[in-house]
Amino acid sequence: MKLTHRGWMTAVTTLLLQLVTVTIAASPARAQIPDLFAHKTITILVGVEAGGTADTVVRKFSIYLRKHLPGSPNVIVQNMTGAGSNLVFNYFSEKGAPDGLTLVYSSYQALAQALGDPSLHTRFENFEFLGGVSDTRVTYGRTDMVPGGLQTPADIMKASNAVAGSYSNTDFEGIISDLSLSVLGVSHRMISGYRGGSDIFLAMQRGEVQLHNTSIGTFRTRSAAYIKSGEGMGIYYLAAQGADGDFERNPLITEMPAFPDLYQQIHGKRPAGPAWDALNWLTLQTGELAYAAFGLRGTRPEVLSALRTAFAQTAEDPEFIADSVALNRIPYRFVTLAKGDAIIHSLQTVSPEILQTLRAATNR
Repeated sequence: MKLTHRGWMTAVTTLLLQLVTVTIAASPARAQIPDLFAHKTITILVGVEAGGTADTVVRKFSIYLRKHLPGSPNVIVQNMTGAGSNLVFNYFSEKGAPDGLTLVYSSYQALAQALGDPSLHTRFENFEFLGGVSDTRVTYGRTDMVPGGLQTPADIMKASNAVAGSYSNTDFEGIISDLSLSVLGVSHRMISGYRGGSDIFLAMQRGEVQLHNTSIGTFRTRSAAYIKSGEGMGIYYLAAQGADGDFERNPLITEMPAFPDLYQQIHGKRPAGPAWDALNWLTLQTGELAYAAFGLRGTRPEVLSALRTAFAQTAEDPEFIADSVALNRIPYRFVTLAKGDAIIHSLQTVSPEILQTLRAATNR
């Protein structure tokens, strides 16, 4: 039976409500101070321009976060762009106060830390993780980027020196584009310096770039009309492959194939090699923790506990779930404290071979 748009949305929302269960053991205990944040304002800093995916995620989340914080404080979102989205973390680390009233909730810059990017002046394990969101990354492009136009995703192989956009040499979206195209064997070059995903999308509409890596939610919302018009096409979504070569397909993404499937269709085998290993690692990092919220070390324990509990409870809020699915066209997946801490600390054990490949990719 073919579902209507409304039926599909209802099915997804129902499925998510059934599946999203965070046990008491996995969530921090709520601080028993009912007026902890009463008559106060919490400012959430986000390191991308307004209208981007991270900005949209944070603004939607903040609406529901307020009611789960003791004392129901005002919650405002403030954009702070620069240094490839690293400026907001630098500012927070150097200028922030450990009072729980200023937080960062932004794109997790795992690659910048792993590579020792000089524009990032801090380390993520030095913050207090509050919660986060997982994501699925997709690559889409202009259909006129190849002679005769893209008819199927495999037609990407006809591209001659395709142009992809990125924020900086070390932003994960740009590196994913670069590595995935390299693994496929697509001739390409990168243009860096854009302020955010919205800026790259405008550049694509102008014909300045031809390819962009973004979230599935952004693909289905901001880029939806562009795709529907036939000017753009989804080419592949990223799926991390295990040591045995298996990977989990996303059953909610039907517009394009998973990257390993597209690679096999084109090359007759599963992807392998140093570039794939680096891409696979980065897919795990950026997919499992795409957007992360942090407080500062030195924040009072009861304040941290209240913030962490509020983040977890907001993620479970049925109204937030339904509203975010309606907005994003796909469920958000919340990252718990234990999982987030594990991902962040895994940055300290990246293999030298993967780091070497990633560094080579940044020298494009």
